[in-house]
Amino acid sequence: MRNRKITLSEQEIPRQWYNIVADMPNKPLPPLHPGTKEPIGPEALAPLFPMELIMQEVSTEKWIDIPDEVRDIYTLWRPTPLYRAYGLEKALDTPAKIYYKYEGGSPSGSHKPNTAVAQAYYNMKEGVKRITTETGAGQWGSALSFACNHFDIECEVYMVKISYHHKPYRKMMMNTWGAKVHASPSDQTEAGRKILSQDPDSPGSLGIAISEAVERAAMDPGTKYSLGSVLNHVLMHQTVLGQEAVTQMDKAGDLPDIVVAPFGGGSNFAGIAFPFLRMNLEEGKNIRCIASEPASCPKLTRGVFRYDFGDTIGMTPLLPMYTLGHNFVPAPIHAGGLRYHGAGAVVSQLLRDDLIEAVAHDNLEVFDAGVQFARAEGIIPAPEATHAIATVRQEALKCREEGVSRTILLNLCGHGNFDMKAYEDYFAGKLVRHEVTSEDIEASLAQLDTPIPS
Repeated sequence: MRNRKITLSEQEIPRQWYNIVADMPNKPLPPLHPGTKEPIGPEALAPLFPMELIMQEVSTEKWIDIPDEVRDIYTLWRPTPLYRAYGLEKALDTPAKIYYKYEGGSPSGSHKPNTAVAQAYYNMKEGVKRITTETGAGQWGSALSFACNHFDIECEVYMVKISYHHKPYRKMMMNTWGAKVHASPSDQTEAGRKILSQDPDSPGSLGIAISEAVERAAMDPGTKYSLGSVLNHVLMHQTVLGQEAVTQMDKAGDLPDIVVAPFGGGSNFAGIAFPFLRMNLEEGKNIRCIASEPASCPKLTRGVFRYDFGDTIGMTPLLPMYTLGHNFVPAPIHAGGLRYHGAGAVVSQLLRDDLIEAVAHDNLEVFDAGVQFARAEGIIPAPEATHAIATVRQEALKCREEGVSRTILLNLCGHGNFDMKAYEDYFAGKLVRHEVTSEDIEASLAQLDTPIPS
């Protein structure tokens, strides 16, 4: 019987996070003040984040030490296993070798606690009593609820309304860890009330939920805000999983030709891809890193590179990003946390420099791929992860057509055990193929007024 599981010892959990900014040929452009449109410094972020996280956000140091207390909590689920997907290879009849890094064994069932624990720790060290945040599918909200509970910090979550109703068990996870959860847009904030006055039936979006969470944090000096993706310190914390994957691939005597991950704001993709991109930038390797996004929210493949707000109301600093426009409201389909209008500044710059790739898949294609993976490998993937599986399948079938063997590595970011409503709708034929129109994108982009400097 073939050994399909590559494991590490507890001593092999990384002791540092990797900051790809140190190796980037072109650094990300600076954030701008939402009012003056002038570049801002670390002090402008102090009302929202603890200073240690702000310093990580602007750091150009290559390696950031992981605090012992954070690493100790990581041992609850890290190191995570790497599997060779023999079943999927057989189902696809491909000469490709497929591996997947499985992050579904964490307490909240995804990769998100890798940064949630770190962010809660630094807030605790600064004496913060409450953290607000947003969540799409609920993976981030449940991860931060778990982390805040560990450090005795109150957690208030604004959950995109369509997911709040589709995924009640994610809400119950958050409640179990002591978090207060609101369906967003809500009547708890000025931002939420404004959106509801314009559209009482709004399904919500991550941009709207961010506006609500930021507003709540800005109103109370004892409250800070936490983000589960997009920002550099968040992406950096996720590199523990990619660093483990580098070691595991080495133990397997292999090296990926292609690395694939789902893409919403960037944390999922950065976690697996950045440590391999380091090998490209440092060692001259040629590993293709592909971000997989939904065709219903295609900021990397059909958006523009512009300064834009991270939220809908316009409370956050302006970030240089690939975006569909901060007023863009994605269709209420089962793409979970990938339904975000913009991409992180670091990932956006990497794409602008052609150092990474991006593809988009429609919602029927991804669930077909997810079901095939579940039947071949036994793990039911989260809807977010099915997007990357669709890309893996696409690349593996190319290998079959071309008669070549390539090694493909997938970040299986979480399980879909709380996402069965999405699978139920898929099997019942209730999901309709969806792709956003060019007219919708152009209308949203027309509202942007801050260009990228030449």
